[in-house]
Amino acid sequence: MLTRRHTLKLAAAGLALAASQSFSDLAFAQDWKAKYPELVFAIIPSENASGVTERYTPFVQYLAKELGTKVTLRIANDYAAIIEGQRAGNIHIASYGPASFARARMTGARTDAFAIETNLDGTKGYHSVFYVKKDSPYQKVEDLKGKNLGLVDPNSTSGNNVPRFVLNGMKIEPETFFSKVVYTGSHENAIIALQQGTVDIAANWWNDEQESNLQRMARKNMAKADDFRIIYKSEQIVNSPMAYLTDLPEELKAKIRDAVLNLATKDKAAFDKIYEGKQGPLVAVGNEAYDPIIELNKFVDDLRKKKSS
Repeated sequence: MLTRRHTLKLAAAGLALAASQSFSDLAFAQDWKAKYPELVFAIIPSENASGVTERYTPFVQYLAKELGTKVTLRIANDYAAIIEGQRAGNIHIASYGPASFARARMTGARTDAFAIETNLDGTKGYHSVFYVKKDSPYQKVEDLKGKNLGLVDPNSTSGNNVPRFVLNGMKIEPETFFSKVVYTGSHENAIIALQQGTVDIAANWWNDEQESNLQRMARKNMAKADDFRIIYKSEQIVNSPMAYLTDLPEELKAKIRDAVLNLATKDKAAFDKIYEGKQGPLVAVGNEAYDPIIELNKFVDDLRKKKSS
C-alpha cells in the first residue's frame, strides 16, 4: 500500500533529483563559460572596416546579451585570415562567403555552417556580375582584351572563383587575355578601382535590382549606381553562411543557433543594421549546401595548377 509516508519520500526524492539536475545544468553552463569567457565573431572584409564595424556592432552586442558572455567583433584582413583563425580555434563564429567556407572545410578547419542568408523572396542565392563603366564602349567580356580586370580576393566566390569558372567557359585565360589582373581586397575596392580607372572591368556580388554591393555603396554615397552597368551575370550561387567551430559545446552551439536564427524578430534593429531591409531572415543550413562550392573551388584549383605547370 502506498502510504502518506511513501508519498512524501517519493516527493522528496523527486525534488532532490530535480535539484541535482538543475545544479548539473548550471554547472555545465558554467563549464563552457569558464572555458570560453570570450567568443570571437569574425567577418570577411567585403567592405571597408568602418562600414563592417558600424553594420555588425549591434549584432555582436545582441549575441553577447543572448549568450551571457563577452563577444568580440573581428574584421579579417583577408578571406584567408578567417579560415586560418577558425582552423586555429581563435575564431569561434564566422560570417563567410560560400567559397571561403568551402575552402575552410577543404583545408581541415573544423567548422560547421548553421545559418544562411535569404533574399526577400525567400530564395537563398545571389549572382556574380562583371561591371564596366556606363559610358565605356564595352558590351561583352570579349570586348576587353588587353584591358585590366579587377577581382576581389582569391577566396571570394563572386569576386574570383565564379568569374574564373565563367571566363574558362568563354575560353578566356585571364592572365593572358587581360593586360593585368588586380586583386583589390574587397568588393567595395573593386568598384572603386573601376571608378578610378585602375581596372576596366570588375567582378562583384549582386542579389537583384534592389540589393548589391554597388547599391550599398550608393546608399553610403561611395558611388553612383547609374555610373556602372552589368555586362555579364552568372547563374545563382548559394548564399553566404555563418559557421561555428565543430568542437564548441553542444549547449553553446544551440544558444548561438537560436540567437542568430531569431535575430530578425528578437532584435530587428540589429538585423536591419546589417541588411537595411533588403534581405530576409537567416535560416538554418547544413554543410551539404556548400558541396557544389567545394567542387567549384577544386575546378579553380585545377585551372591554377594547369596554368603553372
